[in-house]
Amino acid sequence: MPTPNAAALEFLLTRRSRPAKTLRPPVPTHDELRPILTAAARTPDHGKLEPWRFIVLESAALDRLAKLALERAGALGIAPEKIAKGVSQYADAELAVAVISCPKPSDKVPQIEQLYSAGAACLALLNGALASGWGANWLSGWASHDHEFTRRGLGLEDEEKVVGIVVIGTETNTPPERPRPDMDRITTWVSA
Repeated sequence: MPTPNAAALEFLLTRRSRPAKTLRPPVPTHDELRPILTAAARTPDHGKLEPWRFIVLESAALDRLAKLALERAGALGIAPEKIAKGVSQYADAELAVAVISCPKPSDKVPQIEQLYSAGAACLALLNGALASGWGANWLSGWASHDHEFTRRGLGLEDEEKVVGIVVIGTETNTPPERPRPDMDRITTWVSA
């Protein structure tokens, strides 16, 4: 019979991302962020390829990215209502971690599995921050999918992509619980 970790299961059953706009200083220090990043790096990684990396974005870097997002919005012809949201996710944050998919050549591990591993690292980072008592939210947005923005703003190579930007800070407002999936509707049991 397995030995359950009731506290960990309860955390996973009740975890809740916090809206990025409600996250304020203080934010984790380098020493406080390191175990969160370490937890994120323990994600499933077939072949031990480490097909992801982290870019920690502090306040001045986020301000620079907000300006670049505004510049790129004009060049891309982004709709005005999308511009504000795309810029504010950088301008309003004090600390964020960009999780970067950086696939490695492999005959055994397809690139799609490497991308899934990077997504798992995002979730592990998010859960690590929440488990450490911080508020956190996993974002993406139009700017993170723009190659010119990611090349100029984050120094990404052509084969690299932003999988997510996890904003971390102190929660200032707990959102109400939201509806959760109907497990009977989304689950199929196959016994034969």
